[in-house]
Amino acid sequence: MQLAFTDEDIAFRAEVRDWVAQNLPADLAAKVHGALRLSREDLQRWARILGAKGWLGWGWPKEFGGPGWNAVQRHLFEEECALAGAPRVVPFGPVMVAPVIMAFGTPEQQRRFLPGIASGEVWWSQGYSEPGSGSDLASLKTRAERVGDRYIVNGQKTWTTLAQHGDWIFCLVRTSLEGKPQTGISFLLIDMKSPGVTVRPILTLDGEHEVNEVWFDDVEVPADQLVGEENQGWTCAKYLLAHERTNIADVNRAKRELERLKRIARAEGLWDDVRFRDQIALLEVDIVALEMMVLRVLSAERGGKKSLDVAGLLKIRGSEIQQRYTELMMLAGGPYSLPFLFEAMEAGWQGDAALGGVWPGGAAHAHCIPLTSTYLNYRKTTIYGGSNEVQRNIVAQTLLG
Repeated sequence: MQLAFTDEDIAFRAEVRDWVAQNLPADLAAKVHGALRLSREDLQRWARILGAKGWLGWGWPKEFGGPGWNAVQRHLFEEECALAGAPRVVPFGPVMVAPVIMAFGTPEQQRRFLPGIASGEVWWSQGYSEPGSGSDLASLKTRAERVGDRYIVNGQKTWTTLAQHGDWIFCLVRTSLEGKPQTGISFLLIDMKSPGVTVRPILTLDGEHEVNEVWFDDVEVPADQLVGEENQGWTCAKYLLAHERTNIADVNRAKRELERLKRIARAEGLWDDVRFRDQIALLEVDIVALEMMVLRVLSAERGGKKSLDVAGLLKIRGSEIQQRYTELMMLAGGPYSLPFLFEAMEAGWQGDAALGGVWPGGAAHAHCIPLTSTYLNYRKTTIYGGSNEVQRNIVAQTLLG
């Protein structure tokens, strides 16, 4: 296994770094580094900039309009964007549904849907989880009945991230009750402007409107929006989940947030606390280990070898690391992590007015959302994308038999 980057890799990194430095809007980078709330317009603006360059589909092959980068180049691109403070690309379109359409969609579906994803113009949402069907996704109950050249869809999806912004949603639906639960599932693409689609907000513990319920009441979906064969959607689902779980690991964001944690610790006088610095060091070791695991997979892929199926393992370690750095940030802030007040949830709220609206010492992390609310929000990372308890069972079965 060769983990050293080649001269070509280093030159590619420099090219990406220069382009990002010239094209990433300074106000977006400031928001990301300060952990300020990003609006739909913020996210779409960066997506369109990448789309105009042909880099929003950075993992796509050339035949579908992507740059055709290898695995190492894709990793370096993601790392440079994260470290520069670029907003994280909403993954549902370019990272999740697009590869499914490429692998299982018809040529007509590819021509119809991929350009809007590649340009950043069309916002996609994911319709997987349901009440009672999360990690046990095969138990989903949303029904799609074929009537002529259409499917009639009825049911409910939940925890649908950013569905309030969605133009389209890809859904797993039940089209048969015969046989094993997995054999009666199909993969549908649904226009969220269709009559009968209702999006209801779910306000989470940190006061944010990030997730939603999506209801389908006799929604008519043209049959040509079925991806793959009817009752074979579980194959699409597994293919997509591998991309989602690898994406959740997000080692590059962890590296950026580690530096932010260090800034907070120094600003709050905890850098000289040996025990607290030990915790930062332990976290840094785990982030390096996660990166080595990612590079191991990349090395195998570049060498033409079949890499170990570690998507679940990457998801487990990545999500736990995200929870740890948010917890350490909150502990570093101490009482200045901000009280649980709704007014304090607004991005840019800067602390106790009696202190002049800033944290003691004019800390570098003053312009941020409450650290406690970020901590609360990240409790979900070990649950979504398949709970870590279930993922450990899958990894054990895969690796140990």
